[in-house]
Amino acid sequence: MRLVMRLALVCGLCLFALTVSAASRGKDEPKAEAKGKAEAKNQPSSASTRENYRARLNENVVTIMAGSASGTDLAIVQDIADVLDDGDQLRVLPIVGKGPEQNIKDVLFLRGVDMGITQANILKHYAKTGELGSNFIDQVAYIAKLFNEEMHILVRSDVNDIQELKGKPVNFGAEGSGTEITGKLVFEALGIDAKEMHLSDADAVQKLKSGEIAAMITVTGKPAPALANIKDAHGLKFLTVPYAKELEDSYYPATLTHDDYPELVPEGQRVDTVAVCAVLVSFNWDHDSPRYARLAKFVDRFFTNFDSFQKAPRHPKWREVNFAATLEGWHRSPLSQAWIDNAKQVTKTASTASRDHFDAFLAQASRTSAAPISDAERANLFRAFLEWSKTHNDN
Repeated sequence: MRLVMRLALVCGLCLFALTVSAASRGKDEPKAEAKGKAEAKNQPSSASTRENYRARLNENVVTIMAGSASGTDLAIVQDIADVLDDGDQLRVLPIVGKGPEQNIKDVLFLRGVDMGITQANILKHYAKTGELGSNFIDQVAYIAKLFNEEMHILVRSDVNDIQELKGKPVNFGAEGSGTEITGKLVFEALGIDAKEMHLSDADAVQKLKSGEIAAMITVTGKPAPALANIKDAHGLKFLTVPYAKELEDSYYPATLTHDDYPELVPEGQRVDTVAVCAVLVSFNWDHDSPRYARLAKFVDRFFTNFDSFQKAPRHPKWREVNFAATLEGWHRSPLSQAWIDNAKQVTKTASTASRDHFDAFLAQASRTSAAPISDAERANLFRAFLEWSKTHNDN
């Protein structure tokens, strides 16, 4: 009898919510029809169609500077374009760049670059080099903290401790790359003075196998194609990177597993390492700038469609992203902050309204019910109500 009553309550509250939702949509239909008629009256003449299209196309395009063609960030930027790009309203153009060091410069100085992906520890890098001055961070705003990029140190099987790399030739990747920046900063923090080499991944693997170098470093989101696709990985392994106190303020603990690299990590084992956070940044434009208006359109669509990035076939690294997370030492874009603040308020308001609707329904149902509803049953019914409401709104 109690089960029948609970089913009846769930069905009833679903019908109740459906009625509210349908009424809300009905109020909007006349507005949509009026808007459509107004737009039809304002259609441009055939003589100006081409120029209007040119203007609209340029007003609604944004560019994002990624890293190298083989890096995780280019795949991430391509995902952004695939999800958000609808042609006329917003077009996202991925650009192959040279890594986090150059990407900051491109965002600051290169015409036509709206955004770029860099690494959170780039602040330490430029604080050390002094190349961009002490206040360059005021000219950059981060839109979102993205995914973690793991540090991979590949060595031969006879190397068992990172300290053994002191004075040895180690490949730090291309100059200016994220691998070089993070590799040098981590090695310096751990007191390891290695002989720097700057080879491609393919050349580094061959020289590692032949014994010409002692290790190769790759900093990218796992699994790194250059490492996962190594042929004949016998005699090679990943080296543990200790999560020392000196690394705690800029890096995160991370692991490499057999699932990530079946040929390099034995089944059932893992290799501890560290990771650095990738960051989506833009120039800190004035509020009255046309570039600011284009970024506003991007930020709204990026955050609004965030759930789409965490579904297949998007890169698995999206599942690590928390766009509301803060980044110490950086300035968050006011556009991002405004969206997050608004979303929190909307969520709070919606939750209150849902609770009020649910309570009103239960109050009405209890007047015709012979048996009282327990607190546990009430909680279960409210969860069912919220789940049903979410599914209904998505459809």
